[in-house]
Amino acid sequence: MRQIFRLPDVGEGIAHAEIVEYLVKVGDTVKADQPVVRIETDKAVVELPAPASGTVVEIPFAPGATVSVGDPLLVLEVEGIAEAAPAEPVAPKPVAPGPTAPTPAVPTAPVAAASAPPGGPPAQDILATPHTRKLARELKVDIGTVVGTGPHGRITDDDVRRAVAQAAPPPPKAPTAAAVQAPATAGFDFEKYGPTTRVPLKGVRKRIAEVMVRSVSTIPHVTHGDEADVTDLLQVVERERALAESRNVKLTLLSFVAKAAAASLRKFPILNSSLDEETGDLVYKDYVHIGIATDTEAGLLVPVIRDVDRKSVLQIAADLQELSRKARERSIDIEELRGGSFTITNVGVIGGTWATPIILHPQVAILGCMKAAQKPVVRDGEIVIRTLMPIVLSFDHRVLDGAESARFITYIKALLEDPLRMLVDVA
Repeated sequence: MRQIFRLPDVGEGIAHAEIVEYLVKVGDTVKADQPVVRIETDKAVVELPAPASGTVVEIPFAPGATVSVGDPLLVLEVEGIAEAAPAEPVAPKPVAPGPTAPTPAVPTAPVAAASAPPGGPPAQDILATPHTRKLARELKVDIGTVVGTGPHGRITDDDVRRAVAQAAPPPPKAPTAAAVQAPATAGFDFEKYGPTTRVPLKGVRKRIAEVMVRSVSTIPHVTHGDEADVTDLLQVVERERALAESRNVKLTLLSFVAKAAAASLRKFPILNSSLDEETGDLVYKDYVHIGIATDTEAGLLVPVIRDVDRKSVLQIAADLQELSRKARERSIDIEELRGGSFTITNVGVIGGTWATPIILHPQVAILGCMKAAQKPVVRDGEIVIRTLMPIVLSFDHRVLDGAESARFITYIKALLEDPLRMLVDVA
C-alpha cells in the first residue's frame, strides 16, 4: 500500500513551511523515524522523520517550494494498511518565484463555485488547511461550494479568492477607512532612480517583521536606562575562566546578567507576567525562562534558557553556549524557542551605548545590555577609571510604571556591581 507523508501541524499558528532539501530520493528505502526532509518554518529549520518504513515512490515538490499543513511531502510504498495515495502523480502547487524557487506550475482546473452541488460536501470532508478555512469565513465564501485545484483536490487560498471574484458583486457600500487605506509604499517607483533587486521577505525574517509590528502596535513601549559598574564582575569572569574552560564552557558577562535578571524577576514578579488581552487578566508565571536574543545569518532567533533562577552561573553559561550554537547552525528545536517569560538582548558585543529594544509579545519587558567601556567616574570624591556597562529596559506601560521598572533595573545593577551579593542575596 502507499502512504502519503503530509506536512504536520507544528503548532503556534504555523500554517506554511519552505522545503529546504530532501534527504532521500525516489527509489530509496527508508526506516520509520529516519529524517527524510528538512523544512524551514518562520521559527527554525527542522528535520521531519518518515512516519513508516518503506520505499520512496514520489516526491511531489522541489526544494524552495512553500507547502501548507496537510500538503504531501512524499509518498511511500509500505506494507500493511496505509492512507491510499492516488494513482496519478501528486501535482505540486504553484510556487512563488524567488532566488532559489523552481519554475511555478500553473493550475489548469477551473474553479467555479456554481459547479459544486448545492450546499457542498460536509465541512469535515473538505480538504483545506485551517488558514484557508479562516480566509473563506472572512471573505464570506461557502467553502463547500469551492472546487480545489491543490494536491488531491485540496482547496487553496487562491481557489477561495477566485470563487469570490466569480461570485456576483455585493451591493455597493460606503468604504471604510480601513478599506481605502493603501499600503505605505503604494505607487512608489523604486526603479525610478536606478536598478533594484527584489528578494522575497520570508522565513525567519518575515516572522520577525510580523512579531515586531504586532509588538509595537499593541504595547506602549517605555525605555528606562542606567549604567552598571562591572569592573569587579569582569575580574570574577577572568578569575573563573579556567574553571569554566575545564568544563568546555565559555564564561561571559551575559551569564551573570541572566542570573541577576532572574533574581530581579523573582523580587519583582510583575515583570515576569503577561497580559491576557482577551480576558484582561494579568498572568503571573511561577517559572523564570529567559530568552536570549541571538544574531544568526537567517535573522534574530531567541532560544530560551529554562529555570534560570534555579541554575548556577556555570550552568547558565553552558546552556547559553549550546543554545546559541544550535540557533546559528539552524539545528535548534522549535520547543527550545518557546516558553520564554523574559528576554535579554546583548547588543554590546557589537557596539553601541543606547537602544530601545522591542518587547517580545506577550512578555512585558526586555533587558538590553550595551557595550561595556572604561570611563572616568567619581568614587569617594576622586576621579577613577571604571568599566561601565549601559543597561536598558523596555517595558509595557499598560502593566507597570516607571517606578517599578526603575527598582527592577536598580536591583540588577546592584547585583552586577557587587558579585558577592549574588551569593548572599540570591536564592
